[in-house]
Amino acid sequence: MIRIIYEKENLRSACYDDDVFIGECTCYEKDGIWYAYHTFVDPEYKGMGLAKKLLQVLVDAAVEANVKIKPVCSFVVKQFEENNEYEAVKA
Repeated sequence: MIRIIYEKENLRSACYDDDVFIGECTCYEKDGIWYAYHTFVDPEYKGMGLAKKLLQVLVDAAVEANVKIKPVCSFVVKQFEENNEYEAVKA
């Protein structure tokens, strides 16, 4: 069973297939802004929309924490450019 969770201690959303780690969308924090610098999904799981789901979980966590996200990795940059739904959290 695939699950995506927000891991506050690692400042990332993480994806697991049962207990096997298969992906992440990772940030670092600077001056109260989360910099989304790395998104990865195991190639075996390509085409399942997991990267978008990872980003959405991270965005939801940012909204809850009342912080903005600065897109750095190419995937997050592209998603922020193409989808107005992220405007509220974009730094």
